[in-house]
Amino acid sequence: MELKWLLCVTLLALGILALQAHDTDEDNDADDVVDIEDDLDDGIEDVEESKSETSSASPAPKVTYRPPVPTGEVYFVESFDKGTLDGWVLSRAKKDDTDDEIAKYDGKWEVQDMKETKLPGDKGLVMVTRAKHHAISSKLSKPFVFDTKPLIIQYEVNFQNGIECGGAYVKLLSKTPELNLDQFHDKTPYTIMFGPDKCGEDYKLHFIFRHKNPKTGKYEEKHAKRPDADLKTYFTDKKTHLYTLVLNPDNSFEILVDQTVVNSGNLLNDMSPPVNPPREIEDPNDQKPEDWDERPKIPDPDAVKPDDWDEDAPAKIADENAVKPEGWLDDEPEYVADPDAEKPEDWDEDMDGEWEAPQIANPKCETAPGCGTWQRPMIDNPNYKGKWKPPMIDNVNYQGIWKPRKIPNPDFFEDLEPFKMTPVSAVGLELWSMTSDIFFDNFIICTDRAVADDWASDGWGLKKAADGAAEPGVVGQMMAAAEERPWLWVVYILTVALPVFLVVLFCCSGKKQPSAAEYKKTDAPQPDVVDDEKEEEKDKGEKEEEEEEEDANEEKLGSDADLGSASQEEEEEEEEEDRKPASEEEETVNRSPRNRKPRKD
Repeated sequence: MELKWLLCVTLLALGILALQAHDTDEDNDADDVVDIEDDLDDGIEDVEESKSETSSASPAPKVTYRPPVPTGEVYFVESFDKGTLDGWVLSRAKKDDTDDEIAKYDGKWEVQDMKETKLPGDKGLVMVTRAKHHAISSKLSKPFVFDTKPLIIQYEVNFQNGIECGGAYVKLLSKTPELNLDQFHDKTPYTIMFGPDKCGEDYKLHFIFRHKNPKTGKYEEKHAKRPDADLKTYFTDKKTHLYTLVLNPDNSFEILVDQTVVNSGNLLNDMSPPVNPPREIEDPNDQKPEDWDERPKIPDPDAVKPDDWDEDAPAKIADENAVKPEGWLDDEPEYVADPDAEKPEDWDEDMDGEWEAPQIANPKCETAPGCGTWQRPMIDNPNYKGKWKPPMIDNVNYQGIWKPRKIPNPDFFEDLEPFKMTPVSAVGLELWSMTSDIFFDNFIICTDRAVADDWASDGWGLKKAADGAAEPGVVGQMMAAAEERPWLWVVYILTVALPVFLVVLFCCSGKKQPSAAEYKKTDAPQPDVVDDEKEEEKDKGEKEEEEEEEDANEEKLGSDADLGSASQEEEEEEEEEDRKPASEEEETVNRSPRNRKPRKD
C-alpha cells in the first residue's frame, strides 16, 4: 500500500510541476523580452556552438537536387530551374462584367525558391500576390490530339501559407484559331480543367472537361464525381503534393495525389451531367386531366357527427376543487414602484413624458403564497373533443400521382467515345486567391505513365526524400510539441507512468506475512501457528503408525511361514520316531518345537 500511495503522489507532483513550468514559461516571456538585447550575443554564440556540436555528432543526411529530365516523349514539360519565365505569357486581359479596379489580370508571378526548401536550387512558379486575378500560359511543344494514346497531366502544388479561398488548378486550352495567350481570361475556351480548389470548408479536386454536343455544336461542362477521400490534409499541411490525371482511350480515368488513387471512373457513367442525354423526356405539352384524382384517402361521406359531440366545449376549465391558499394577499399587487428610484437629473418631462419609478417585485409577496386577485387554476376539460371531422377511408377513385407521358428526346445523341475531346495546344493557370505564395512546379503532359512516374521520382520524389531527411524522429517531434505546449508533458508522464503504476498495482500488491520477530516486537495478535504445527505433527504420527502396521503385517506373515515349516518338520520327525528306539524318541521329543520357548522378536 505504501508503494501505491507513493506512486500516486509522484504522478500528482509531476503533473503539478509541469503545469507550474508552463505558467513560469509564460511569466518569463516578458522578462526575456526585456533582457533579450543583453543576452543576444551570448545566445547566438550558444546556438552556433550547439549547431556545430549537433552537426558533428549526428550529421543529417543530405539530398542533392538535380533538375529532372524527361525520359520519353512529352508534349509539355517545365521545371522552372532556369530561374526565368521564358516560354510563358502573362495575360493582359480584363475580366468582363467586373469593376475596372479588379477586372485586370495584374496578379504577379515569379520564379522563386520555396520558402522552407530542403533542396537548394529547386525553383518553381509562385503566385506572389493575393486578392487579384492571375493568368499565365504557355504553348505545348505540339498540339495533343485525343486519339489512341492516353493523356497524362501532372504537376506539383504547395500552399506555403495555407489556403483560405482560392484554387490551384490548371487548364488545357483548346486549339482554336482565336487562341491568344496574351488575352487569356476566364472565358477562354478550354478542354480540361484539373486541380485543387478550396473555399471555406469545401475542399475540391476538380476534373472538368468540356464536351461538344454533336447536334447543336454547343459545349457543356462535365464534372467528375467528388472523391471519397478526405482532401483536407493536402490543403493544410504546407507540404508539396503531386497531382496526376490519367485519361485513357477507353473512357476510363484516374485521379492521383502523391501517386495514390483518390478518384476513378468512366467518362460515360461518372460525370455530371451525363455525357449522353436520355432517350426519352417528359412531354412538356402534356397536362393533367381535370378529373384526375391523386387523393389516396378521402373523408367518409357516410359518417355522421354524434349527437353528444360538443364542438364548443373549451379545452381548459377552472379547477372547482381548488382552494385559495392561506395567507394569500388579495390586496397586495405583485409589483410596486421602486421606493429607492430617483428621477434622473436630465429627465425632460416635455420630451420624455411624466417620469415613473421602475416596477420591482413586491417585497411583501416574498413570504406569502401569492398576491393579487386569486383565480382558480385551469385544468384539462374531460369533455373537450374539438371540432368533429369524418374519418378517412380509402379512395376508390384514386389514380396515383400524375406524371406527363414520355416522348422521344428530340435532342438525343449517343457519343460512345467522349475521350475524343477538342485538341489542346496550350496550358494555363487562371486563378483568383485570397492567399499568396502558392507554389507550382514540375509540369508535364505526356502519354506514357512510365515517363510521368520517372519525372515524379526525379522531382517530387526528391522533395519528399529531403523533407523526410530533415524531419526529426518521433521523439524529437514529441519534444518539440511539448516545448510549444508544456501541458503535453503531463500527457507524456501519464502515458508512461500509468502503465507502470498498473503493473505494480496488479503484480506487486500481494499481502506480505509478518515474521515472528515482528510479532515479538509488537503485541499484535499472532495467527494460529501452533494449531498448524499440531496438525502437521498429527499427520506425521498417523503416517508413522501406518508404517508400523505395515511392518507388523510383514512380521506376522513371516512368523506364519516359520510355523508352517516347523509343523512340516514335526511330521517328518514323527515318522522317524516310529523307526527309531524309544530313547531316541525321548530325545527327539525334547528337541521338538513344542518343548521350546517361543521366540521373541
